Amino acid sequence: MPYWRLSGFYFFYFALLGALVPYWGLLLRERGFDAVAIGELMAILMATKVVAPNVWGWLGDHLGHRMRIVRAASLISVLTFSAMYWAHGFWATALVMTLYSFFWNASLPQFEAITFTYLKARVARYARIRMWGSIGFIVTVIVLGALIERHGPEVVLPAVLTIFVAIWLSSMLVRDPDPEPHPQEQQHFLQILRRPAIIGFFVAVFLMQASHGPYYAFYSIYMTDHGYSETLIGQFWALGVIAEVALFVVMHRLLDRFGARMVLVASLALAALRWLLIGWFVDSLTLLAVAQLLHAATFGTFHAASIHLVHHYFRGRHQGRGQALYSSVSFGAGGAVGSLAAGYAWDGLGAQLTFAIAAGVAIAGAAVAWRMIDREHDF
Repeated sequence: MPYWRLSGFYFFYFALLGALVPYWGLLLRERGFDAVAIGELMAILMATKVVAPNVWGWLGDHLGHRMRIVRAASLISVLTFSAMYWAHGFWATALVMTLYSFFWNASLPQFEAITFTYLKARVARYARIRMWGSIGFIVTVIVLGALIERHGPEVVLPAVLTIFVAIWLSSMLVRDPDPEPHPQEQQHFLQILRRPAIIGFFVAVFLMQASHGPYYAFYSIYMTDHGYSETLIGQFWALGVIAEVALFVVMHRLLDRFGARMVLVASLALAALRWLLIGWFVDSLTLLAVAQLLHAATFGTFHAASIHLVHHYFRGRHQGRGQALYSSVSFGAGGAVGSLAAGYAWDGLGAQLTFAIAAGVAIAGAAVAWRMIDREHDF
């Protein structure tokens, strides 16, 4: 198993998230966009995940050669993002963001399927590979936060382009794994989707990512408005992901002891607590630090449990589409709806009520997961 080559791709892929999620909103505000426009533009990054992973997932399942898809998508992402240097105004920015995110979002679900093909029965080792993505995120938020404080938000542009190039180069180092044989007679994909437990799972992950809307779109803006420096904001983002890395090290023990269903329910409940702490205690460094440590639950345990469930629900030739559907429903549709709604709520209701609504959405997701995901899936 090419541990370091797989880990390298995750490192750079999530390093890009470490640039886009905390700091892209700051760049957009620097370019004169208001809160509604920022919410709409950030929603594009999420909305393309609704379509792109499913298109590329279908191609991967039917054509094979998933790494060719990953390499092609990564290269086109580099080329389309380069147009951001000439994009001015809302519609030009929206067009470029749509293009580069469509191809960028195609990569990860296919790479997840590749990783699990290499892992075979050693599924518990996934977290040890995936944690390098978290380390890439940490490095980026700390370094880029300091650069922004010194040079201004426009430095985000060359930083993101550099990381896009690194993603493409790292994809060239991973070869397609030997395909695993799987039964020719499998249950139809749509029949699998009609199972109540799977419907409940997708509703729960949608609600989780929708609750993240105010955080992804406005957390850095919210912190700067309350007098925190970009360097400190970067350190807060990094603190959350450091907690996530520590969680990944012991994740297999949590899954073995409590099961994926209970881990998912707990993640959603802790997300509600996190949004309330951020929204209502922004002047307390201690409580903000606690909120960031809860990132270990709102992303770490949540994503690991979700990937675990998807791996069990979707087998054989359905694996690529299963991973793609999880990405599109949660990070795609959920993230887009959450960012868009946050943009309107932020202006109309204020930050505190926006985060309170996000907490309510997370609690609703916990209730759905508790009631609809079968207890037999506490594996």
